[in-house]
Amino acid sequence: MSKKPTSSFFIFMLLVVFTLLGGGAGWFIAQHQHASITVSGSAERKILFYQSPMHPWITSDKPGKCTICGMALAPVYEGDDTNSAVSGGSGFIKLAESTASVIGVASTPVRTAPLHRTLRVAGVISEDETRHRILSARVPGRIEELHVNQVGVEVVHNQPLAVVYSPDVLTAQRLYLENRRVGASGAVSASEIASSREKLLAYGLVEEDIQKLEQTGTPEAILVIRAPFDGTVVSRKAYEGQYVDVNDELFEIGDFSSLWFIFDAYERDLPLLKTGQNVDVTLTSLPGETVTAPIAFIDPNLNESTRTARVRVVLPNSSLRILHRQTANGTVHIESAPTLLIPRSALLYTREQPAAYVDLGGGAYQFRQLTLGHIGDTEAEILAGLNEGEKVVTQAALLIDSQSQLAHIATVSGISEEMDKPDSPAASPVTLTTPTTLPPELIESVLKITEALASDRLDDYQKHLPAVLEAVHQTQDTVHDILMPFAEKLVSGTDLKDARRPFEPFSNAVADIVRTQPEAERQAKIFQCPMSPVLGTARWIQKNNAETRNPFFGSEMLDCGVELH
Repeated sequence: MSKKPTSSFFIFMLLVVFTLLGGGAGWFIAQHQHASITVSGSAERKILFYQSPMHPWITSDKPGKCTICGMALAPVYEGDDTNSAVSGGSGFIKLAESTASVIGVASTPVRTAPLHRTLRVAGVISEDETRHRILSARVPGRIEELHVNQVGVEVVHNQPLAVVYSPDVLTAQRLYLENRRVGASGAVSASEIASSREKLLAYGLVEEDIQKLEQTGTPEAILVIRAPFDGTVVSRKAYEGQYVDVNDELFEIGDFSSLWFIFDAYERDLPLLKTGQNVDVTLTSLPGETVTAPIAFIDPNLNESTRTARVRVVLPNSSLRILHRQTANGTVHIESAPTLLIPRSALLYTREQPAAYVDLGGGAYQFRQLTLGHIGDTEAEILAGLNEGEKVVTQAALLIDSQSQLAHIATVSGISEEMDKPDSPAASPVTLTTPTTLPPELIESVLKITEALASDRLDDYQKHLPAVLEAVHQTQDTVHDILMPFAEKLVSGTDLKDARRPFEPFSNAVADIVRTQPEAERQAKIFQCPMSPVLGTARWIQKNNAETRNPFFGSEMLDCGVELH
Protein backbone atom coordinates (compact mmCIF):
# COMPACT_ATOMS: atom_id res chain seq x y z
CA MET A 1 0.00 0.00 0.00
CA SER A 2 1.59 3.26 -1.08
CA LYS A 3 2.04 6.14 1.23
CA LYS A 4 1.44 9.74 0.37
CA PRO A 5 4.37 11.98 0.67
CA THR A 6 4.41 14.00 3.81
CA SER A 7 4.29 17.80 3.79
CA SER A 8 7.90 17.93 5.01
CA PHE A 9 9.06 15.99 1.96
CA PHE A 10 7.32 18.46 -0.38
CA ILE A 11 8.86 21.34 1.45
CA PHE A 12 12.35 19.76 1.06
CA MET A 13 11.86 19.23 -2.68
CA LEU A 14 10.70 22.79 -3.17
CA LEU A 15 13.82 24.08 -1.44
CA VAL A 16 16.05 21.98 -3.71
CA VAL A 17 14.30 23.24 -6.84
CA PHE A 18 14.52 26.88 -5.80
CA THR A 19 18.19 26.45 -4.91
CA LEU A 20 18.99 25.01 -8.33
CA LEU A 21 17.03 27.71 -10.10
CA GLY A 22 18.73 30.41 -8.09
CA GLY A 23 22.17 28.99 -8.80
CA GLY A 24 21.46 28.72 -12.50
CA ALA A 25 20.19 32.27 -12.66
CA GLY A 26 23.23 33.49 -10.80
CA TRP A 27 25.54 31.63 -13.18
CA PHE A 28 23.65 33.03 -16.18
CA ILE A 29 23.83 36.59 -14.86
CA ALA A 30 27.50 36.24 -13.96
CA GLN A 31 28.35 34.98 -17.43
CA HIS A 32 26.51 37.87 -19.06
CA GLN A 33 28.19 40.34 -16.74
CA HIS A 34 31.66 38.86 -17.52
CA ALA A 35 30.91 38.96 -21.22
CA SER A 36 29.91 42.58 -21.03
CA ILE A 37 33.07 43.44 -19.11
CA THR A 38 35.26 41.66 -21.66
CA VAL A 39 33.53 43.37 -24.55
CA SER A 40 33.77 46.73 -22.81
CA GLY A 41 37.45 46.17 -22.03
CA SER A 42 38.28 45.01 -25.54
CA ALA A 43 36.71 48.15 -26.88
CA GLU A 44 39.45 50.06 -25.08
CA ARG A 45 42.75 48.13 -25.30
CA LYS A 46 43.37 44.42 -25.61
CA ILE A 47 46.17 42.86 -23.59
CA LEU A 48 48.38 40.70 -25.80
CA PHE A 49 50.60 39.28 -23.04
CA TYR A 50 52.60 40.25 -19.96
CA GLN A 51 56.28 41.18 -20.00
CA SER A 52 59.02 41.79 -17.43
CA PRO A 53 59.94 45.50 -17.35
CA MET A 54 63.55 44.73 -16.41
CA HIS A 55 64.01 41.59 -18.54
CA PRO A 56 61.82 42.01 -21.67
CA TRP A 57 62.53 38.51 -22.96
CA ILE A 58 60.57 37.08 -19.99
CA THR A 59 56.89 36.97 -21.13
CA SER A 60 53.69 35.24 -20.02
CA ASP A 61 50.08 34.97 -21.18
CA LYS A 62 48.84 35.79 -17.68
CA PRO A 63 49.87 38.10 -14.81
CA GLY A 64 52.76 36.98 -12.67
CA LYS A 65 56.27 37.84 -11.61
CA CYS A 66 59.58 37.87 -13.47
CA THR A 67 61.49 34.66 -12.91
CA ILE A 68 64.76 36.60 -12.74
CA CYS A 69 64.15 39.78 -10.73
CA GLY A 70 60.75 39.05 -9.17
CA MET A 71 59.11 42.21 -10.48
CA ALA A 72 55.46 42.11 -11.48
CA LEU A 73 54.94 41.49 -15.19
CA ALA A 74 53.55 44.53 -17.05
CA PRO A 75 50.75 44.22 -19.64
CA VAL A 76 51.56 44.77 -23.31
CA TYR A 77 48.59 46.07 -25.30
CA GLU A 78 47.59 45.47 -28.87
CA GLY A 79 48.82 48.20 -31.18
CA ASP A 80 51.89 49.06 -29.09
CA ASP A 81 54.20 47.21 -31.52
CA THR A 82 56.89 47.58 -28.88
CA ASN A 83 56.22 44.35 -27.07
CA SER A 84 59.60 42.81 -27.65
CA ALA A 85 63.20 43.58 -28.37
CA VAL A 86 64.24 43.15 -31.97
CA SER A 87 67.90 43.29 -32.75
CA GLY A 88 70.24 41.88 -35.31
CA GLY A 89 72.54 43.02 -38.02
CA SER A 90 70.45 46.19 -38.33
CA GLY A 91 71.38 47.28 -34.81
CA PHE A 92 67.78 48.30 -34.00
CA ILE A 93 65.95 47.46 -30.78
CA LYS A 94 62.43 48.31 -29.63
CA LEU A 95 61.25 48.36 -26.03
CA ALA A 96 57.78 48.53 -24.59
CA GLU A 97 56.81 51.87 -23.10
CA SER A 98 56.51 50.28 -19.67
CA THR A 99 59.98 48.77 -19.96
CA ALA A 100 61.60 52.06 -20.94
CA SER A 101 59.84 53.78 -18.06
CA VAL A 102 60.87 51.26 -15.44
CA ILE A 103 64.55 51.13 -16.39
CA GLY A 104 64.65 54.94 -16.59
CA VAL A 105 65.69 55.57 -20.18
CA ALA A 106 66.75 59.21 -20.77
CA SER A 107 68.11 60.85 -23.92
CA THR A 108 70.06 64.01 -24.77
CA PRO A 109 70.51 65.72 -28.17
CA VAL A 110 73.90 65.74 -29.88
CA ARG A 111 75.15 69.35 -29.91
CA THR A 112 77.96 71.50 -31.26
CA ALA A 113 79.80 73.42 -28.54
CA PRO A 114 83.32 73.93 -27.13
CA LEU A 115 84.71 70.95 -25.26
CA HIS A 116 85.66 71.74 -21.68
CA ARG A 117 88.27 69.72 -19.90
CA THR A 118 90.11 70.13 -16.62
CA LEU A 119 93.64 68.76 -16.83
CA ARG A 120 95.20 68.08 -13.45
CA VAL A 121 98.97 67.67 -13.30
CA ALA A 122 101.73 67.30 -10.73
CA GLY A 123 105.18 68.79 -11.00
CA VAL A 124 108.20 70.29 -9.27
CA ILE A 125 109.25 73.86 -8.55
CA SER A 126 112.58 74.49 -10.24
CA GLU A 127 114.80 77.55 -10.36
CA ASP A 128 114.82 79.92 -13.30
CA GLU A 129 117.80 78.61 -15.25
CA THR A 130 118.20 81.97 -16.99
CA ARG A 131 118.89 83.52 -13.57
CA HIS A 132 121.60 81.19 -12.31
CA ARG A 133 125.29 82.03 -12.32
CA ILE A 134 128.54 80.29 -11.33
CA LEU A 135 131.36 82.72 -10.38
CA SER A 136 134.84 81.35 -11.13
CA ALA A 137 138.33 82.74 -10.63
CA ARG A 138 139.52 84.58 -13.76
CA VAL A 139 143.10 85.06 -12.57
CA PRO A 140 145.39 83.08 -10.28
CA GLY A 141 145.75 84.50 -6.79
CA ARG A 142 144.92 84.22 -3.10
CA ILE A 143 141.64 85.05 -1.38
CA GLU A 144 142.41 87.84 1.03
CA GLU A 145 138.92 88.57 2.36
CA LEU A 146 135.40 87.03 2.21
CA HIS A 147 132.36 89.25 2.48
CA VAL A 148 129.97 86.28 2.10
CA ASN A 149 131.05 83.19 3.99
CA GLN A 150 127.87 81.09 4.09
CA VAL A 151 125.18 79.67 1.83
CA GLY A 152 121.75 81.28 1.79
CA VAL A 153 122.88 84.91 2.01
CA GLU A 154 120.75 87.31 -0.05
CA VAL A 155 122.91 89.56 -2.22
CA VAL A 156 122.25 92.49 -4.54
CA HIS A 157 123.73 93.47 -7.86
CA ASN A 158 127.46 94.50 -7.62
CA GLN A 159 127.68 93.59 -3.95
CA PRO A 160 131.27 92.54 -3.06
CA LEU A 161 131.57 88.83 -2.33
CA ALA A 162 135.34 88.37 -1.94
CA VAL A 163 138.71 90.13 -2.42
CA VAL A 164 141.46 88.31 -4.34
CA TYR A 165 145.19 89.29 -4.30
CA SER A 166 146.63 88.69 -7.79
CA PRO A 167 150.00 89.89 -9.22
CA ASP A 168 148.56 89.38 -12.70
CA VAL A 169 145.96 92.05 -12.00
CA LEU A 170 148.73 94.41 -10.81
CA THR A 171 150.71 93.86 -14.03
CA ALA A 172 147.61 94.41 -16.21
CA GLN A 173 146.82 97.70 -14.42
CA ARG A 174 150.36 98.99 -14.84
CA LEU A 175 150.30 98.15 -18.54
CA TYR A 176 147.02 100.01 -19.00
CA LEU A 177 148.28 103.13 -17.21
CA GLU A 178 151.53 103.10 -19.22
CA ASN A 179 149.68 102.77 -22.52
CA ARG A 180 147.45 105.70 -21.60
CA ARG A 181 150.50 107.85 -20.69
CA VAL A 182 152.50 107.00 -23.78
CA GLY A 183 149.47 107.07 -25.99
CA ALA A 184 149.15 110.82 -25.53
CA SER A 185 152.43 111.27 -27.49
CA GLY A 186 151.32 108.91 -30.23
CA ALA A 187 153.85 106.17 -29.42
CA VAL A 188 151.04 103.71 -28.65
CA SER A 189 148.03 103.26 -30.85
CA ALA A 190 144.49 103.57 -29.66
CA SER A 191 143.88 99.90 -30.35
CA GLU A 192 146.67 98.89 -27.98
CA ILE A 193 145.15 101.08 -25.25
CA ALA A 194 141.73 99.53 -25.83
CA SER A 195 143.22 96.04 -25.77
CA SER A 196 144.86 96.62 -22.40
CA ARG A 197 141.59 98.01 -21.08
CA GLU A 198 139.68 94.94 -22.32
CA LYS A 199 142.14 92.75 -20.49
CA LEU A 200 141.22 94.41 -17.20
CA LEU A 201 137.53 93.76 -17.87
CA ALA A 202 138.33 90.15 -18.71
CA TYR A 203 140.07 89.77 -15.33
CA GLY A 204 136.87 90.84 -13.60
CA LEU A 205 137.29 94.57 -13.01
CA VAL A 206 134.14 96.62 -13.55
CA GLU A 207 133.80 100.08 -15.04
CA GLU A 208 133.91 101.68 -11.60
CA ASP A 209 137.24 99.99 -10.86
CA ILE A 210 138.77 101.20 -14.12
CA GLN A 211 137.52 104.76 -13.58
CA LYS A 212 139.06 104.77 -10.10
CA LEU A 213 142.37 103.51 -11.53
CA GLU A 214 142.39 106.26 -14.16
CA GLN A 215 141.68 108.90 -11.53
CA THR A 216 144.24 107.77 -8.94
CA GLY A 217 146.86 106.43 -11.33
CA THR A 218 147.82 103.92 -8.64
CA PRO A 219 147.72 100.26 -9.65
CA GLU A 220 146.73 97.60 -7.10
CA ALA A 221 147.04 93.82 -6.98
CA ILE A 222 143.49 93.59 -5.67
CA LEU A 223 140.45 92.15 -7.51
CA VAL A 224 136.96 92.48 -5.99
CA ILE A 225 134.50 89.71 -6.98
CA ARG A 226 130.95 91.10 -7.12
CA ALA A 227 127.43 89.67 -7.44
CA PRO A 228 126.23 89.81 -11.08
CA PHE A 229 122.56 90.28 -10.03
CA ASP A 230 120.20 90.16 -7.07
CA GLY A 231 119.88 86.64 -5.75
CA THR A 232 120.79 84.03 -3.20
CA VAL A 233 124.13 82.34 -2.65
CA VAL A 234 123.37 78.64 -3.14
CA SER A 235 126.95 77.36 -3.13
CA ARG A 236 130.30 78.59 -1.72
CA LYS A 237 133.72 77.03 -2.40
CA ALA A 238 135.91 80.02 -1.45
CA TYR A 239 137.75 80.40 1.86
CA GLU A 240 140.05 83.12 3.19
CA GLY A 241 143.70 82.36 2.51
CA GLN A 242 142.84 79.91 -0.26
CA TYR A 243 144.96 79.94 -3.41
CA VAL A 244 142.89 79.74 -6.56
CA ASP A 245 143.67 79.24 -10.20
CA VAL A 246 141.84 80.23 -13.35
CA ASN A 247 138.38 78.59 -13.67
CA ASP A 248 138.21 77.48 -10.02
CA GLU A 249 134.57 77.78 -8.83
CA LEU A 250 134.07 80.26 -6.00
CA PHE A 251 130.35 81.01 -5.68
CA GLU A 252 127.02 79.93 -7.18
CA ILE A 253 124.14 82.39 -7.16
CA GLY A 254 120.48 81.82 -8.06
CA ASP A 255 117.64 84.32 -8.42
CA PHE A 256 114.49 82.85 -6.81
CA SER A 257 112.29 85.88 -7.40
CA SER A 258 111.09 83.97 -10.45
CA LEU A 259 110.66 80.17 -10.40
CA TRP A 260 109.62 77.49 -12.87
CA PHE A 261 106.77 75.04 -12.35
CA ILE A 262 107.62 72.06 -14.55
CA PHE A 263 105.24 69.16 -15.22
CA ASP A 264 105.03 66.28 -17.68
CA ALA A 265 102.14 66.25 -20.14
CA TYR A 266 101.05 63.01 -21.78
CA GLU A 267 101.16 62.68 -25.53
CA ARG A 268 97.36 62.60 -25.84
CA ASP A 269 97.04 65.89 -23.90
CA LEU A 270 99.71 67.87 -25.74
CA PRO A 271 97.40 69.03 -28.59
CA LEU A 272 95.19 70.66 -25.96
CA LEU A 273 98.00 72.73 -24.43
CA LYS A 274 99.17 76.05 -25.84
CA THR A 275 101.67 78.66 -24.69
CA GLY A 276 99.85 81.45 -22.93
CA GLN A 277 97.26 79.18 -21.29
CA ASN A 278 96.87 79.92 -17.60
CA VAL A 279 97.73 77.25 -15.06
CA ASP A 280 96.44 77.37 -11.47
CA VAL A 281 99.26 76.15 -9.21
CA THR A 282 98.68 75.07 -5.61
CA LEU A 283 101.31 74.17 -3.03
CA THR A 284 101.06 72.39 0.30
CA SER A 285 103.17 75.16 1.87
CA LEU A 286 100.53 77.75 0.88
CA PRO A 287 97.20 76.14 1.80
CA GLY A 288 94.17 77.88 0.39
CA GLU A 289 96.21 79.96 -2.06
CA THR A 290 96.51 79.64 -5.82
CA VAL A 291 99.24 81.07 -8.01
CA THR A 292 98.08 81.61 -11.59
CA ALA A 293 100.63 81.99 -14.39
CA PRO A 294 100.72 81.24 -18.15
CA ILE A 295 102.50 78.38 -19.91
CA ALA A 296 105.81 79.75 -21.19
CA PHE A 297 107.26 76.74 -23.00
CA ILE A 298 106.27 73.26 -24.22
CA ASP A 299 109.21 70.99 -24.99
CA PRO A 300 108.90 69.74 -28.60
CA ASN A 301 111.02 66.69 -27.74
CA LEU A 302 108.96 63.74 -26.47
CA ASN A 303 110.39 61.41 -23.85
CA GLU A 304 110.45 58.02 -25.61
CA SER A 305 110.09 55.93 -22.46
CA THR A 306 107.26 57.86 -20.78
CA ARG A 307 105.66 59.36 -23.91
CA THR A 308 105.48 62.74 -22.19
CA ALA A 309 106.82 66.23 -22.85
CA ARG A 310 107.89 68.80 -20.27
CA VAL A 311 105.82 71.95 -19.86
CA ARG A 312 107.14 75.08 -18.14
CA VAL A 313 105.20 77.73 -16.24
CA VAL A 314 107.05 80.82 -14.93
CA LEU A 315 105.83 81.76 -11.44
CA PRO A 316 106.44 85.19 -9.86
CA ASN A 317 108.02 84.83 -6.42
CA SER A 318 109.10 88.29 -5.31
CA SER A 319 108.12 87.51 -1.72
CA LEU A 320 110.19 84.27 -1.84
CA ARG A 321 107.29 82.31 -0.30
CA ILE A 322 107.52 79.56 -2.92
CA LEU A 323 110.34 77.17 -2.13
CA HIS A 324 112.82 75.79 -4.61
CA ARG A 325 112.43 72.07 -5.44
CA GLN A 326 109.12 71.58 -3.63
CA THR A 327 106.31 69.65 -5.30
CA ALA A 328 103.18 71.36 -6.58
CA ASN A 329 99.90 70.58 -8.33
CA GLY A 330 98.55 72.35 -11.38
CA THR A 331 95.14 72.70 -12.98
CA VAL A 332 94.67 73.67 -16.63
CA HIS A 333 91.18 74.67 -17.76
CA ILE A 334 91.00 73.77 -21.45
CA GLU A 335 88.36 74.95 -23.91
CA SER A 336 88.49 73.71 -27.49
CA ALA A 337 86.94 75.16 -30.62
CA PRO A 338 83.24 74.24 -31.15
CA THR A 339 82.89 70.57 -32.05
CA LEU A 340 80.28 67.78 -32.02
CA LEU A 341 79.66 66.62 -28.43
CA ILE A 342 77.67 64.01 -26.52
CA PRO A 343 77.54 63.35 -22.75
CA ARG A 344 80.10 60.86 -21.53
CA SER A 345 77.30 58.89 -19.88
CA ALA A 346 76.06 57.95 -23.36
CA LEU A 347 79.27 56.09 -24.26
CA LEU A 348 79.43 52.30 -24.14
CA TYR A 349 82.70 50.35 -24.13
CA THR A 350 81.17 46.88 -24.17
CA ARG A 351 82.42 46.03 -27.68
CA GLU A 352 85.52 46.45 -29.77
CA GLN A 353 84.76 50.10 -30.53
CA PRO A 354 83.08 52.86 -28.47
CA ALA A 355 79.36 53.07 -29.19
CA ALA A 356 76.07 54.71 -28.19
CA TYR A 357 72.36 54.15 -28.71
CA VAL A 358 70.38 56.68 -30.73
CA ASP A 359 66.82 57.32 -29.54
CA LEU A 360 64.63 57.14 -32.65
CA GLY A 361 61.40 57.76 -30.73
CA GLY A 362 58.48 55.45 -30.05
CA GLY A 363 60.62 53.09 -27.99
CA ALA A 364 63.01 52.39 -30.89
CA TYR A 365 66.78 52.64 -30.46
CA GLN A 366 69.66 52.16 -32.87
CA PHE A 367 73.17 50.97 -32.03
CA ARG A 368 75.92 53.23 -33.44
CA GLN A 369 79.67 52.66 -33.40
CA LEU A 370 81.57 55.91 -32.84
CA THR A 371 84.92 57.45 -33.58
CA LEU A 372 85.94 59.56 -30.58
CA GLY A 373 88.13 62.63 -30.39
CA HIS A 374 89.12 64.26 -27.10
CA ILE A 375 87.34 63.36 -23.87
CA GLY A 376 86.19 66.27 -21.71
CA ASP A 377 85.03 66.50 -18.11
CA THR A 378 81.40 65.67 -18.86
CA GLU A 379 81.29 65.36 -22.66
CA ALA A 380 83.14 63.58 -25.47
CA GLU A 381 84.08 64.78 -28.93
CA ILE A 382 82.51 62.79 -31.80
CA LEU A 383 84.48 62.54 -35.02
CA ALA A 384 82.15 60.08 -36.78
CA GLY A 385 78.99 58.09 -36.12
CA LEU A 386 76.49 60.80 -35.07
CA ASN A 387 74.93 63.96 -36.44
CA GLU A 388 73.95 67.14 -34.66
CA GLY A 389 70.39 67.04 -33.35
CA GLU A 390 70.17 63.26 -32.98
CA LYS A 391 69.30 62.06 -29.50
CA VAL A 392 71.54 59.61 -27.67
CA VAL A 393 70.58 57.51 -24.66
CA THR A 394 72.35 58.80 -21.54
CA GLN A 395 70.63 56.65 -18.91
CA ALA A 396 69.96 52.89 -19.00
CA ALA A 397 72.05 52.51 -22.19
CA LEU A 398 73.83 49.50 -20.70
CA LEU A 399 70.52 47.75 -20.02
CA ILE A 400 69.39 48.41 -23.59
CA ASP A 401 72.70 47.06 -24.91
CA SER A 402 72.40 43.91 -22.80
CA GLN A 403 68.94 43.22 -24.20
CA SER A 404 70.15 43.98 -27.73
CA GLN A 405 72.99 41.47 -27.48
CA LEU A 406 70.69 38.78 -26.08
CA ALA A 407 68.25 39.32 -28.92
CA HIS A 408 71.10 39.36 -31.45
CA ILE A 409 72.40 36.02 -30.21
CA ALA A 410 68.94 34.51 -30.52
CA THR A 411 68.49 35.92 -34.03
CA VAL A 412 71.85 34.79 -35.38
CA SER A 413 72.08 31.34 -33.83
CA GLY A 414 68.37 30.54 -33.96
CA ILE A 415 68.62 28.27 -30.92
CA SER A 416 66.58 30.14 -28.32
CA GLU A 417 63.36 28.23 -29.02
CA GLU A 418 65.23 24.95 -29.31
CA MET A 419 66.85 25.49 -25.90
CA ASP A 420 63.42 25.92 -24.30
CA LYS A 421 62.32 22.46 -25.41
CA PRO A 422 63.20 19.72 -22.93
CA ASP A 423 63.74 17.17 -25.73
CA SER A 424 65.95 19.48 -27.81
CA PRO A 425 69.42 18.15 -28.77
CA ALA A 426 70.80 21.60 -27.97
CA ALA A 427 69.49 21.41 -24.41
CA SER A 428 70.66 17.85 -23.67
CA PRO A 429 73.11 15.30 -25.11
CA VAL A 430 72.03 13.22 -28.11
CA THR A 431 70.83 9.79 -26.99
CA LEU A 432 70.86 6.91 -29.48
CA THR A 433 70.03 3.32 -28.66
CA THR A 434 72.82 1.90 -30.82
CA PRO A 435 76.32 3.06 -31.75
CA THR A 436 76.14 5.27 -34.83
CA THR A 437 78.86 5.91 -37.40
CA LEU A 438 78.88 9.14 -39.34
CA PRO A 439 79.95 9.29 -42.99
CA PRO A 440 83.76 9.77 -43.27
CA GLU A 441 83.32 12.83 -45.52
CA LEU A 442 81.13 14.44 -42.85
CA ILE A 443 83.68 13.77 -40.12
CA GLU A 444 86.52 15.16 -42.25
CA SER A 445 84.64 18.33 -43.21
CA VAL A 446 83.54 18.94 -39.60
CA LEU A 447 87.12 18.51 -38.41
CA LYS A 448 88.25 21.11 -40.96
CA ILE A 449 85.77 23.82 -39.93
CA THR A 450 86.40 23.04 -36.26
CA GLU A 451 90.13 23.57 -36.72
CA ALA A 452 89.47 26.72 -38.77
CA LEU A 453 87.50 28.28 -35.90
CA ALA A 454 90.09 27.17 -33.35
CA SER A 455 92.75 28.89 -35.50
CA ASP A 456 90.62 32.06 -35.86
CA ARG A 457 90.57 31.51 -39.66
CA LEU A 458 87.17 32.70 -40.86
CA ASP A 459 88.22 32.30 -44.50
CA ASP A 460 89.01 28.59 -44.01
CA TYR A 461 85.72 28.09 -42.19
CA GLN A 462 83.79 29.68 -45.04
CA LYS A 463 85.77 27.63 -47.56
CA HIS A 464 84.90 24.22 -45.99
CA LEU A 465 81.36 25.00 -44.79
CA PRO A 466 79.62 23.98 -48.08
CA ALA A 467 81.15 20.51 -47.78
CA VAL A 468 79.70 20.16 -44.28
CA LEU A 469 76.23 21.15 -45.44
CA GLU A 470 76.39 18.77 -48.38
CA ALA A 471 77.56 15.90 -46.16
CA VAL A 472 74.69 16.48 -43.70
CA HIS A 473 72.19 16.47 -46.57
CA GLN A 474 73.49 13.03 -47.62
CA THR A 475 72.91 11.48 -44.17
CA GLN A 476 69.87 9.26 -43.59
CA ASP A 477 67.15 8.58 -41.04
CA THR A 478 67.84 9.49 -37.39
CA VAL A 479 71.22 11.17 -37.97
CA HIS A 480 69.68 13.38 -40.64
CA ASP A 481 66.82 14.33 -38.31
CA ILE A 482 69.24 15.19 -35.51
CA LEU A 483 71.80 17.20 -37.46
CA MET A 484 69.68 18.91 -40.10
CA PRO A 485 67.96 21.50 -37.79
CA PHE A 486 71.37 22.71 -36.64
CA ALA A 487 73.10 22.49 -40.03
CA GLU A 488 70.44 24.73 -41.54
CA LYS A 489 71.41 27.48 -39.12
CA LEU A 490 75.14 27.40 -39.95
CA VAL A 491 76.21 30.63 -41.63
CA SER A 492 79.40 31.91 -43.20
CA GLY A 493 79.18 34.97 -40.97
CA THR A 494 80.77 38.37 -41.30
CA ASP A 495 83.07 37.67 -38.36
CA LEU A 496 84.13 34.81 -36.13
CA LYS A 497 81.46 35.52 -33.51
CA ASP A 498 78.67 35.24 -36.05
CA ALA A 499 80.09 31.95 -37.33
CA ARG A 500 80.70 30.43 -33.90
CA ARG A 501 77.22 30.97 -32.41
CA PRO A 502 75.28 28.56 -34.68
CA PHE A 503 78.30 26.25 -34.98
CA GLU A 504 78.30 25.49 -31.25
CA PRO A 505 74.99 23.52 -31.06
CA PHE A 506 75.80 21.79 -34.37
CA SER A 507 79.24 20.75 -33.07
CA ASN A 508 77.64 19.58 -29.83
CA ALA A 509 75.25 17.30 -31.73
CA VAL A 510 78.02 15.84 -33.92
CA ALA A 511 80.22 15.11 -30.88
CA ASP A 512 77.35 13.39 -29.06
CA ILE A 513 76.71 11.09 -32.03
CA VAL A 514 80.41 10.18 -32.19
CA ARG A 515 80.32 9.55 -28.45
CA THR A 516 77.81 6.73 -28.96
CA GLN A 517 80.61 4.68 -30.49
CA PRO A 518 82.90 2.53 -28.32
CA GLU A 519 85.85 4.65 -27.24
CA ALA A 520 88.39 2.46 -29.03
CA GLU A 521 86.45 2.72 -32.31
CA ARG A 522 85.50 6.41 -32.28
CA GLN A 523 86.06 8.38 -35.46
CA ALA A 524 87.59 11.31 -33.56
CA LYS A 525 88.52 12.50 -30.08
CA ILE A 526 85.81 14.33 -28.14
CA PHE A 527 86.44 17.44 -26.04
CA GLN A 528 84.07 19.43 -23.84
CA CYS A 529 84.10 23.13 -22.90
CA PRO A 530 82.55 23.82 -19.45
CA MET A 531 81.80 27.48 -20.25
CA SER A 532 80.83 27.69 -23.91
CA PRO A 533 79.28 31.05 -24.96
CA VAL A 534 75.88 29.76 -26.17
CA LEU A 535 75.01 26.46 -24.47
CA GLY A 536 77.10 26.89 -21.36
CA THR A 537 78.59 23.39 -21.85
CA ALA A 538 79.31 22.11 -25.36
CA ARG A 539 81.46 19.56 -27.14
CA TRP A 540 83.52 19.28 -30.29
CA ILE A 541 85.62 16.67 -32.12
CA GLN A 542 89.35 16.66 -32.87
CA LYS A 543 91.53 14.28 -34.83
CA ASN A 544 93.95 13.81 -31.95
CA ASN A 545 94.28 14.69 -28.30
CA ALA A 546 97.80 16.17 -28.41
CA GLU A 547 96.43 19.52 -27.28
CA THR A 548 93.08 21.16 -26.60
CA ARG A 549 91.96 23.49 -29.40
CA ASN A 550 88.67 25.15 -28.43
CA PRO A 551 86.75 26.32 -31.54
CA PHE A 552 84.19 28.28 -29.50
CA PHE A 553 86.79 30.81 -28.25
CA GLY A 554 89.83 30.33 -30.49
CA SER A 555 92.96 32.15 -29.38
CA GLU A 556 91.07 33.88 -26.55
CA MET A 557 90.84 30.58 -24.61
CA LEU A 558 92.29 27.94 -26.92
CA ASP A 559 93.04 25.43 -24.17
CA CYS A 560 89.68 25.71 -22.39
CA GLY A 561 88.30 22.18 -22.34
CA VAL A 562 88.90 18.55 -21.35
CA GLU A 563 88.83 15.30 -23.30
CA LEU A 564 85.83 13.05 -22.74
CA HIS A 565 86.21 9.30 -22.57
